[in-house]
Amino acid sequence: MAKKRTSRDLNEPLCLNDHGRPRTRREFLGQGLATGLGLVTGPTLFGLFANPRQAAAGLSQDIQALLGPCGIAGLGAGKIPFIAFDLAGGANIAGSNVLVGQQGGQLDFLSTQGYSKLGLPGDMRPDSIDPNTGLDHINTDFGIAFHTTSAMLAGITEKAGAIAGSINGSIIPARSDNDTGNNPHNPMYGLAKYVLDSSTVTALPQGVKGYGEVVDLIGSRNSESGANSMAPAMMIDPTLRPTKVDRPSDVTGMVDTGDLVSVFSEDDAVAVMESIARISESKLDKVNTGITADAVIKDLVHCGYIKAADIVDRFPNPASLDPAADPDIVGATGIFTQNEFDNDSEFRKTASVMKMVVNGFAGAGTVTMGGYDYHTGDRETGERRDLRAGRCIGACLSYAARVGVPVMVYVYSDGSVFSNGTIDNSQDGGGKGVWTGDNSSTASSLMLVYNPGGRPQLLGATAAEQALHQQIGWMRPDASVETNATPAALQVNLLVETVILNYMALHNEAANFSTVFPNHGLGNAAMMDSLTAFQNIVTGIV
Repeated sequence: MAKKRTSRDLNEPLCLNDHGRPRTRREFLGQGLATGLGLVTGPTLFGLFANPRQAAAGLSQDIQALLGPCGIAGLGAGKIPFIAFDLAGGANIAGSNVLVGQQGGQLDFLSTQGYSKLGLPGDMRPDSIDPNTGLDHINTDFGIAFHTTSAMLAGITEKAGAIAGSINGSIIPARSDNDTGNNPHNPMYGLAKYVLDSSTVTALPQGVKGYGEVVDLIGSRNSESGANSMAPAMMIDPTLRPTKVDRPSDVTGMVDTGDLVSVFSEDDAVAVMESIARISESKLDKVNTGITADAVIKDLVHCGYIKAADIVDRFPNPASLDPAADPDIVGATGIFTQNEFDNDSEFRKTASVMKMVVNGFAGAGTVTMGGYDYHTGDRETGERRDLRAGRCIGACLSYAARVGVPVMVYVYSDGSVFSNGTIDNSQDGGGKGVWTGDNSSTASSLMLVYNPGGRPQLLGATAAEQALHQQIGWMRPDASVETNATPAALQVNLLVETVILNYMALHNEAANFSTVFPNHGLGNAAMMDSLTAFQNIVTGIV
């Protein structure tokens, strides 16, 4: 008799028979052997002596005049916050979570065999009737169609159900390699290039050159992309490397001036940093150089002190940025209960990134979540992890609503999984197909957009036209990506370009895409229109 399988803990590493022992950090991450770290931190001894900030100390005029030349943003670039979720290992997104169909859109249904491959037995086809409810298995509460039994949907609904009417989404069927960080999935550098290329976009507020108020890009992994997956090589700018943020102390550490504000008053602390900046400028001005390495170093040192003074001026108390101290994030009326926040590092990681990005302290950020290589011969393992991913995604949408700004959330994974049709009838398995192995042809990526002004509107004059923007590309009846449908379907770097195009379109600036990315691979204007999901929700800046 076969030994009864025991349930896996949500954070339990995945030991997979069809994989060798993990050797790289990406393999450890995908199988859940490495997860996001997180700490709940208390005040330091010196912090107890700091006075709460009453008013901006105010920089001296000579220092204020240097903010612009040093590229220091006063209020960020005013662009829509962007948060990506990198589900490392090959998560299921299409079918069992977000519905995917043939050429006519999400509701142009696949074959029964195709849905079985996506983990849905015949009695759970989207168009089949649930005997318990008398309804089909299609949920459009968030605009885009989810399967009613989707664990990801349940998580998003738990955290953001109250604002469902102001959210819409689009799914992009697109292949990517399984279990590898070599997929150039991450769009961070491309987003920054668009935002910082002020010659091609709506003029930014006077003196603003940065993407975020404190830092341009962040990511929860200490990697070149800030995530598990790579960024397209042609987009990488070493000067914009994402800063690692995966816990509240990373957020407060960005503006922590040590004991300076504890020893001095806020006004005096700013004055100290201004004096250092002036001294550095005086000393450096005696170095007579042209445009050389010395000149670059001189500029970096000089602007470093200028930025330090600006940081002390605007953030004398790092606790003001602490996600753990934000009542909209944690506590009785927060998105996360105190118990959730204290006991799940993925929630702390998500809270830290969304605090930075939604408030404009960072322009864009990536949350990498490990353990999504979940073809473990059951279904419940993946369902529990999809539920947690949904909660984290919903948290970002909900926090944007509380702050009162729009947000774009992008969800991707390196490859995907398939089912052989075997059913998991455990409580969490829900009578759905077990995940049997990796399958790059079932992969898709997801875009979700929240708009405080109401649900983002799809392009297209008719419902049939809008359906082609709700699903960009399509799958064959057997649930394999149609690789000829769009440029994004077969080449991951072009999937990234498609996501950036959609981000620009939300700002009414898609027409500038070819100028910002002159060597892009998305085709002519008509093709780019077909790759764009939504009408704009702002013009230029928020």
